[in-house]
Amino acid sequence: MSVPLLQRKCQPCEQGTEPLPLSAAQALLGDLRGWELVEGKRLRKALKCKDFIDAVQLIQRIAPIAEAEDHHPDLHLTGYRRLTIELSTHAIGGLSENDFIVAAKIDQLVSAGG
Repeated sequence: MSVPLLQRKCQPCEQGTEPLPLSAAQALLGDLRGWELVEGKRLRKALKCKDFIDAVQLIQRIAPIAEAEDHHPDLHLTGYRRLTIELSTHAIGGLSENDFIVAAKIDQLVSAGG
């Protein structure tokens, strides 16, 4: 039995590391809630927050997760309360297990408090 994403820790990905094959990315996607694969190279989740302050506070709660994992999502706040989160491992030009680990931890954060 494999270790759940929430219990894993991001590992450094060096340039030259191969991105996850699409089949592996699709399998890991099944462990997440509300994320989609974009062009097989990025994970994306769109959230509608209560208001602007709620969206900014969510960004502030995501930041420590990203720092602790040393793996940082792209965060797009538009329309004052629409937050889109995108994950990709830029060093390898695609998806790594790290993207799914951070996505799972963001899912836990969102389900626990908004």
